[in-house]
Amino acid sequence: MSAFDPLGLIAPLARVVAELGYEKPTPVQEQAIPVVLAGRDLMAGAQTGTGKTAAFALPILQRLAPLASTSTSPARHPVRALVLAPTRELAVQVAESFRDYGKHLPLRSTVVYGGVDMNAQIAELRRGVEVLVATPGRLLDHVQNKTVMFNQVQTLVLDEADRMLDMGFLPDIKRIIALLPRERQNLLFSATFPDEIRTLAKTLLRNPAEITVTPRTVAAELVTHVVHPVAREKKRDLLAYIIQTRGLKQVLVFSGTRIGANRLAHQLRLDRIQADAIHGDKTQAEREAALADFKSGKTAVLVATDVASRGLDIEGLPQVINFDVPHSPEDYVHRIGRTGRAGLTGEAISLVAPEDMESLGAIERLIKKRIDRVLVPGFQPSGATVATLMGDQPRPRRSSPNVRRDRPVKPADPIFSKPYEPGTAPPAAPKAEAPQQPKRRQPQVAALLGGKLKNA
Repeated sequence: MSAFDPLGLIAPLARVVAELGYEKPTPVQEQAIPVVLAGRDLMAGAQTGTGKTAAFALPILQRLAPLASTSTSPARHPVRALVLAPTRELAVQVAESFRDYGKHLPLRSTVVYGGVDMNAQIAELRRGVEVLVATPGRLLDHVQNKTVMFNQVQTLVLDEADRMLDMGFLPDIKRIIALLPRERQNLLFSATFPDEIRTLAKTLLRNPAEITVTPRTVAAELVTHVVHPVAREKKRDLLAYIIQTRGLKQVLVFSGTRIGANRLAHQLRLDRIQADAIHGDKTQAEREAALADFKSGKTAVLVATDVASRGLDIEGLPQVINFDVPHSPEDYVHRIGRTGRAGLTGEAISLVAPEDMESLGAIERLIKKRIDRVLVPGFQPSGATVATLMGDQPRPRRSSPNVRRDRPVKPADPIFSKPYEPGTAPPAAPKAEAPQQPKRRQPQVAALLGGKLKNA
C-alpha cells in the first residue's frame, strides 16, 4: 500500500507517482490535493522545494482526466487549466512536471514564455493543449495575436504570486483574469502574504481553504559545503578532474535539464568515468537499472534532474555535486539533503560560473552561512571575475567620469597560484600592503620644465 493511496489518486497518476519514486506525500501535497480534488479555491503558503507543484498538478490532471481525448482535432483539446508563473525557469519546470505526471493520460500541455520566437509556441497552441503554463507578459502577446482562447478554462493557478507582484505583473494578471470565465477554480500559491497578496486573494478567491506549510530551510548539519569558481566553458572538464583526482566512487550530480544530463553523462564516459543519467524521459526500467547500478557501485556517477531526484534514498551517499546551480535556494537544500543522512557526514560541491553568482547569494542567505570558495588552478574565469566569485573584491561597476581611479587594488590571493589539493582548505590571503606613492620629480627637472613652458 502506498502512502499516496489515502489521497484518492486515479490509477494513471498513482502509477506515475510510484515510477518517480515518491514514497510519501509532502505536507503541502497531503493538505492541498484533497482540497483541489473537491473543486474548492485554495490559498496556500508554500515555497519552491516543498512539493507544491505536485500539490496542484496531480489533482488538476485528475479533474481533467474525464475530459481527456485521443482525437487529433485541436477542438477536442481546449485550454482547461492555466498556470501563471513569474519566470521562464519556473514556468519550464512546472510544464515539465505536468508532462511527467500526465504521461499516462491523453492530456496535452505546453509552456509559453518571453525571450524566444513565438512561432514554435503558436504551432503548439494551434495543436490544442489542455494545460497551459505561461509567464504573464508572453501570454498577453498570444492574446493580442489571437493564438489562445480561454473560454473553457476551469482552473487558474497563480504560482509564486508574491514574486509576480514584486516583478510588477499585477496589471497583467488582472488583464488575464478579466478574460477568463467567471465560474472557475482558483489556486493561489505564495511564499509570503503581504497586503497586496491578501487584497488580490479577496478579489480572486471564493470561500478558499487556507493552508500554510513551513519549508525545510535548514541545510543538513553534517554536510560540508564548498564552491569551486569556474569558467562556464570549463565546467565539464572540472567535474571530470575532481572525480578523477579525488577518486570519487559514488557521487550524485545535478543538472538543470534532461538534455544537459544526457550530454554530461556522455562526456564523463568519454573521460573513462562510469556515468549514467536519470530523468523524466527515461522509462521506468531504465531508471530502475541506472539507480541499481549506482547503488551497487557499478556506476560511479549518476546525473539527475531535480524532478527525477525526488524520492531518491541512497544509503551512505558521500557527495553531491551541483553542476548547474539551482535558481531556487530551496532546491539547493533539497539536493544536498541526499547526502549527510542517518548520522553520516556528506559533502556538497557546487561549480559556480560568473552568471551563477546571484543564485549562490540567495543560497547563502537561505542557509545563513558563507560557503567556502576553493579555486582549482587552470579552470578559473578571468582575473576580475575570479575576485568577485571569491568574494575578495566588489563586483565591477560601469565606468563613470566621476569615479575616482586612484584607489589601491588588492593584490591577488596566493591561492590562485597554488596547486589544488583535494580536501584541503585554501590558505589565508595575506594582508594587502600599502600602495607605493609615485616619486616626486627632482626640483631641477621641475624647474627646467617650468622654464621651457615659460619660454614656449
